[in-house]
Amino acid sequence: MSFCQILDPTQKALQINLTDSIYGSFAEIGAGQEVVRHFFRAGGAAGTIAKTISAYDMTVSDTVYGKGGRYVSSERLQKMLDREFEQLKDRLTDVRSSNTRYFNFANTVSAKSYKGGSECHGWLGVKFEHTPGAQPSNLIVHIQMLDRENVQQQEAVGDMGVNLIHACFFNREDPKNFVRSLMDSLTTDRLQIDMIKVDGPAFAHMDNRLLSLDLVKNGYCRAIMFNQSGEVDQIKDQIYKKNLLVVRGSFRPPTLVNLDMLKAGHTQFNKSLNAKEQGNVLELAEMSMNQLLERGEVHGRDFLARVDLLAALNQSVLISNYENFYELNQFLSVATRDHKIGFVTGVYNLLEIFDHEKYLENPGMILEGLGKLFGTKSKLLVYPAADDNDPDRLLNSEQIDIHENFHFLMKYLKENHFIEDVTDYDPSISGIWSRVVLDMIQTGKKGWESMVPKVVAQKVVEKSLFGHKEKK
Repeated sequence: MSFCQILDPTQKALQINLTDSIYGSFAEIGAGQEVVRHFFRAGGAAGTIAKTISAYDMTVSDTVYGKGGRYVSSERLQKMLDREFEQLKDRLTDVRSSNTRYFNFANTVSAKSYKGGSECHGWLGVKFEHTPGAQPSNLIVHIQMLDRENVQQQEAVGDMGVNLIHACFFNREDPKNFVRSLMDSLTTDRLQIDMIKVDGPAFAHMDNRLLSLDLVKNGYCRAIMFNQSGEVDQIKDQIYKKNLLVVRGSFRPPTLVNLDMLKAGHTQFNKSLNAKEQGNVLELAEMSMNQLLERGEVHGRDFLARVDLLAALNQSVLISNYENFYELNQFLSVATRDHKIGFVTGVYNLLEIFDHEKYLENPGMILEGLGKLFGTKSKLLVYPAADDNDPDRLLNSEQIDIHENFHFLMKYLKENHFIEDVTDYDPSISGIWSRVVLDMIQTGKKGWESMVPKVVAQKVVEKSLFGHKEKK
C-alpha cells in the first residue's frame, strides 16, 4: 500500500535549502523570525537565504515599505512582498546563476502581547518564480492564531510559513493536496486559515474560489466569503463595523422569494436601527455545508455556480459549516463588534429553531442556544410562507405550530422585538419553493423561469446549471 509521507517543517526547510535553484529573502513582522529560523536550524541555509529582515518598529516599517493604513493587513503584506522581491532581483540577477528561482516570504502578524486584548491574526505570503525568469506568482493567506501563549503562536506561524514556501515549490500540481499541505504539523485548535488567494502563472490551473471552499470542507476554517463580484474576500475586513442582514438558504437556484426576503427584510431591519446606523447594512446570502459534509456530498462547482448567480444579483455570499443559527450568530457577532445582526428566515424554520432536540449538546439546552442567537444585538425577521395544506393561506409566526412548552418564550421574544414578522413582502410569490424550482429545472418542466430573476434563468439555461434539461 502506497502512502504520501508528510514532512515536518525542519525536513521541508532542509529540502528547500538543498535545492540549489531556490534563493530568496524573508521579511517577518510581529511574531519574531520564526519562519527563517527553521531554515537556519535545518542546515545548508546559505544556499537559500539572501536576506532576512524584521522592520518591527512602525516608523522603520513605514520608511522601508511606505505609509499605509493598518499594519496587519493584506495591503501591507503586498507592499512587503513587492518591495523585497524587486530588491532581490535588482541586486542578484546579474551575479546569480540564470537557473535561480527567486522568492520572498513575508508576514505581518499581531500575536498575543503582554497587554493582551488584541485579535491574534496575521497575513502571510510568498512571491516567487516557479521557473527561472518567470513572471512572479503570489500565494497569500490570512490566519487566526488560537494558542494562548505568545511563544506558541510564534511557533505556529513558523510552521505555517515553511508550509507555504514548500507548497509553492513542491506541491502545486494537485490543488486539494496543495491546500492540505498548508496545515501539515498544525491543528485547527492552534491555527485556522480563513482566506487564501493565489495568482500568477504558477497557479494557472487553480481556482481561488475552489481553494477557499476546500478550507471549509477540510475544517481549516468555519466560513469563507465572496464579495458582490464573486471573488474571495476576508470576512472580517468586509463585515467589520457593519450591521448585517443574513438570509440562510440553499439558493439552488436563487428565487424571487430569496430576493424578496432580502429586500423586505432589509427595509424592516434598517428602520430598527438608530439614525446614525441606518444605511450601514451589508446583505449576506449564507449557505451552510454542514449537512452536505456529513453526507460527503460537497461539490465545489455546484457551490460556485450559486455564488456566480448571487453575484449576478449583486449579493455577497458567506459559505459556512455552521448548522445552527446561534452558532452562525456567535461567529458574526465577534466581527461586527457593537453592530446589529438581522436574520431573515422562512416561517417554517421557526420549528427548527424551537426544536429542543437541536440543543441537546448544550449544557443550557434550548435556553442557552436561544440566548446565543438573540442576545442584545440580533433579531429574527420571519418571512411568511404558504400553508402546505391551503396554498391560499399565508402563515406567519402567529400561526406556526411550535411546541406548547415554548409559547410563553415565543411571546417574550416577540414582545421585546427579538422576533418580528416581515410585513412589507410580496404575497404573489409566497408559493415559490427552491426545491420545486430545482425539480422543474432537472426534469424539464415548464414555468420555472418565472419563479427566478431573469438573469438567473438566463445563466441556468446558458450554462446548463443544476442538471438543466430542455422544456417538455
